[in-house]
Amino acid sequence: MPALSTTGSATTTATSSLALLNHEKPATKLLSSLSKSVKFPLNFKTLKNRKLSIEAKSATSSSNLSTTNAVSAYSAPSSLKSRLQNGETLYGIFLLSFSPTIAEIAGLSGYDFAVVDMEHGPGGITDALHCLRALAATQTPAILRLPESSPTWAKKALDLGPQGIMFPMIESPKMARKAVSYCRFPPEGIRGSAHTVVRASGYGIDEGYLSNYADELLIMCQVESEEGVKKAEEISAVDGVDCVQMGPLDLSASIGYLWDPGHKKVREMMREAERGVLEGGAYLCGFAMPHDGPINLKTRGYHMVSGTVDLGLFRNAAVDDVRKFKMSLIQGSDDEVGGSKDGDEKYWSE
Repeated sequence: MPALSTTGSATTTATSSLALLNHEKPATKLLSSLSKSVKFPLNFKTLKNRKLSIEAKSATSSSNLSTTNAVSAYSAPSSLKSRLQNGETLYGIFLLSFSPTIAEIAGLSGYDFAVVDMEHGPGGITDALHCLRALAATQTPAILRLPESSPTWAKKALDLGPQGIMFPMIESPKMARKAVSYCRFPPEGIRGSAHTVVRASGYGIDEGYLSNYADELLIMCQVESEEGVKKAEEISAVDGVDCVQMGPLDLSASIGYLWDPGHKKVREMMREAERGVLEGGAYLCGFAMPHDGPINLKTRGYHMVSGTVDLGLFRNAAVDDVRKFKMSLIQGSDDEVGGSKDGDEKYWSE
């Protein structure tokens, strides 16, 4: 799976603080992100909109900040929904480790979004909250994937304030409509309300939350079964469904090819579902696979592509590190096992 490459004076600290107050990222991170975007082999727009200049506000003007402006400091400069509406293709990562440190690194690396996965990861709502806070510090939008499509899980997840919510195993337009209703307050839906105190509304400080929450939330339904494929177009056309996320692994298992997600029959069914989603009007989203890379997905109309999983990245790096060490014992030299040349790589201790 593809992976992005990664890279203290008082003045720097002050500049960073001002950048965060003005909804910007520090200039040091901007330069790092620009550098990585040039190296990145995919033609995705991975950088968020940023300003290059920072204007310090006087004490007089800062004292007049409204509570709404204060809360908006928690928001990314451009929402996922608005970027999709602008035609961007977004590249993200799935987080299954529930490590806030890994979440923070993912955000600093330049991913457009991160999916905190409560379906297959070991963590629950409290663990997800720590990851959301880490991602918010890097202004990286978070999406929460639920363990199941239910009003209780949706309510608890939405109260944390993610930019997106993902419902697994949606197999019919009726299920999709229910999922949307879990995200809307009455009378449009059945979401329970504690908007005066939860994180999603800045703990009640954001007075505009009730007016804006539906416009800013990205609702994603997963199609990952044979039955779901048959109803993909109808699911995509449900009012309130913004994205349909394809699930190639569960789909392959549902038709008898658990060990072969690249099988011809699985690919044919994926193409059928993709056409249905695009006809229905929702944005098409999915996972890159070894046999079906991010560029292929983008070519077929995908607007959100998840290219890797945090645990997979660490596993690959760890296995490769051990392999290199064991090979060096056999061959007697780090250089003989494809190690880096002097100056190519520096360890933290240097």
